[in-house]
Amino acid sequence: MSNRDVEEYRNLREAIRDRGTARVWVFVVGLAAWGGLAAVWSADRPAWAMLVPLVVIAGVFEAVFALHTGAERIGRYIQVFHERADDQGWEHRVMALGRAGAMTFGGDALFSPIVIAAIVVNFAAGAVASPGPADLVLLGGAHLAAFGRVLDARRRAKGQREADLKVFENMKV
Repeated sequence: MSNRDVEEYRNLREAIRDRGTARVWVFVVGLAAWGGLAAVWSADRPAWAMLVPLVVIAGVFEAVFALHTGAERIGRYIQVFHERADDQGWEHRVMALGRAGAMTFGGDALFSPIVIAAIVVNFAAGAVASPGPADLVLLGGAHLAAFGRVLDARRRAKGQREADLKVFENMKV
């Protein structure tokens, strides 16, 4: 590899590490912010007020998803442009591990079970305020949309490695 290639490789590996670390911190700090906001906004307010903490938890999820997606995409770039198929580097091995199903025993990289729980708790806090039918429809619809987005992001994340790999392989040709 040329000096430029080595420098690019190092920078890309650092970007993956930094995004992985940022993803966890964004989630932890964001979840704490959501919890504090949900506690404050659920007291003596109309049910629709719980849309504010819902936007916070949805924003946290979107940030986590973007960081995860970016790190995965960089990994596929490294796999195609910096690793040789016969030299099975880190990214090739991670991809093989995922294909073998071993990755299913780890945590959820998007923290989706916790985000879904937060969405349910957030909805429940609004529902306890005895909302009228219109408020309940608004509250329920917004929470259902957030729930659907989490499920859609999970589905997309599961196929991202294969899809990005194909795109980068086609670019290399």
